[in-house]
Amino acid sequence: MEVIHKIGRRKTAVARVYVSEGKGNITVNKKDLKDYFTTGTLLYKVNQPMMLTENEGNFDVKINVYGGGITGQAEAIRLALSRAMVALDEENHGALKPEGLLTRDPRMVERKKYGQKKARKKFQFSKR
Repeated sequence: MEVIHKIGRRKTAVARVYVSEGKGNITVNKKDLKDYFTTGTLLYKVNQPMMLTENEGNFDVKINVYGGGITGQAEAIRLALSRAMVALDEENHGALKPEGLLTRDPRMVERKKYGQKKARKKFQFSKR
């Protein structure tokens, strides 16, 4: 099996995932997965595609991720891993699609407008 390369994005985070045959080692930016993502929620998000397709421990995954915050990075990795699982076996599509793991989340930070304090918040109004 050759190395499968997929990209996932979330907000401003971009994750590049390289999946190959192996024993289940997952490295993120040359660190172990548990060292990079310390909370259980983030670890669950990253492992979700592997759990749903029952591929935990079957593949070595090398991940390069940059941009955004830690949660955005975890969700970008989740999307990239989901795409990689579908590339490995088309039957995985049926397990991942109902969970919404193959859909890129389009929500981005709204830009700040001039004449306003933030994107939607206005400056304080003074009647007199």
